[in-house]
Order: sequence, then C-alpha cells, then structure tokens
Amino acid sequence: MKDNFVLGAVLAVIGIIVGMIGFYVFAQIYNPLMTTLINLNRPHEGESVRYTFAVLGWLTIAAGALWTLALYGFVTKERWAWMLGVIASTLSILAGFFPAIPAMDAKTPPLTIASFVPNLLLWLALLLFVRKTDWRIVTLALFAGIAFTLSFMDGVAPIAKFHETLGHGAVNALYLFAQQINWWASAAWAIFIFALVARKPWARVVGIGAGLLECWGGYPVGILNMLEVKRFSLFLPAPLLSTALVIFLMLPYARKLLADWASGKETANAPARAVDARQTVGVVH
Repeated sequence: MKDNFVLGAVLAVIGIIVGMIGFYVFAQIYNPLMTTLINLNRPHEGESVRYTFAVLGWLTIAAGALWTLALYGFVTKERWAWMLGVIASTLSILAGFFPAIPAMDAKTPPLTIASFVPNLLLWLALLLFVRKTDWRIVTLALFAGIAFTLSFMDGVAPIAKFHETLGHGAVNALYLFAQQINWWASAAWAIFIFALVARKPWARVVGIGAGLLECWGGYPVGILNMLEVKRFSLFLPAPLLSTALVIFLMLPYARKLLADWASGKETANAPARAVDARQTVGVVH
C-alpha cells in the first residue's frame, strides 16, 4: 500500500515541534520536582525521579531526532520514514505519560502531557491515515502500547522501594532484581509493536516473550505492594494485561491473524497481496 508521504511530512514537522517542547519541559521540571519530593519527606521517590526522568528525557530528545530523519524520508518518499515516525511517537508517548503521575502526586502541573497527547494522536494518524493498517492490528498494538507503558512504570516503582527498604534483607533484594526485569519487558513490548506493524512473522513470539517477562517481574512487585498497602496494587495492571495478551497471542485466531498480516494480506479474509520487495516477509506457522 502506498504511503501518504505529504501527510507523513506534516506529521513529522509536528513531531519535531513537540519534541522541542518536550526537551524544554524536561529541562524545566527535572530538578524542581526532585526538590519538591524531598521537601515532602519522600526522598526515595526523588531517587526514582533522578534516574527515570533522565531516561525519559533522553528518549524525548532521541524521538525528536528520529522525527527529523523521518521528515527527510517522507519528503524523499522513502517507505522507512513511516516506521521511524512510529518509533518516535511510541517512545514519546511513554516519555510524556509517566512523568505526569509523580508530578500530579506532588501537586505540581503535569507539563509532559503536552508531549503525550500530541504523540498519541500522531501515532494513531500514522497507522490509520499515512499507511492504513488493519484495525485489529492497530487495536492489538494499542493494547501492547498500554502494556509497554505499564511495564515501564512497574520498573520505576522498585527504584523508590529499593531506597526505602535498604537494610530489609530479601525484600530489598526483590525490588532490586525485579526492577530491570520490568524494564526489559517494557522494551520487549516496544519491539513487539514495531515488529507487528512492520508485518514481521516473528512478532507473535516476541509478544508472548514480552508478556511472560512482565509476569516474572510484575507480579512479585504488585503482590508485595498489595500486602503492604492492604488493597489492590497499582503495580498489578501491567502483569495482568500482559497475561491477557499472552493468552490472546497463543490462540489460533491470533496465530492466523498475525500470519495473514505478515504474508501481506490487508485483512485476515483477504487474499495475499504483493508487497514492496523491501518489506516482503515469509510466514511462519
């Protein structure tokens, strides 16, 4: 299917502008938010901000650079430009959404929403209008995107908990070891999204692996926190959603849907179509 390069170029320009705004916002909020949390007697949360906001700021800046390269690609009518836009918007969605949570918790303005909302709209526009994608694939990618974001959040919580529980033996160690597992799961979900929309035949296996990885990292953190606060933990949605996605991806329906999509079919019921030689892939059953 031919890409709408003109619309893609317009979206890339918007992405560049939003990336610049995000760069400025992160520079403005980084130190003040840490100071606010310390003044609220929550230094352990300040430690999580110290590390995670730096990572998210780097992702925002890198996404701006990717949008710039995507703009060049759209102007010169290169099909790879679309994927760069998808990657840039996906990273920016995460970088814009999560920082709003500690900001609102500290009663400060969630300024990174100015990056999150535009990039979510850019992501949808790329999939629905620049290169029209089967709505079932878009829906699956959207749920995987939620798992991507929630898994990252489950990797942030153990940073604060690790500093809060120093000297508490096994509990402290659990937070240490679970932290990176959740971030690796988040990265795996991102790879699944990119492979899925790019029609890669191995996307389904990556998705199953991402979900299982989040189960190993997310359930210990969620259950331990639930026992601590004596209520449902906000760290449980990530492994619960990942479990649901793993079950779905193992179903025959999902296997056929993704195999048909990888083969070049517009929909699961349509005949296979010829695809650009640079994008042709084989089907794995």
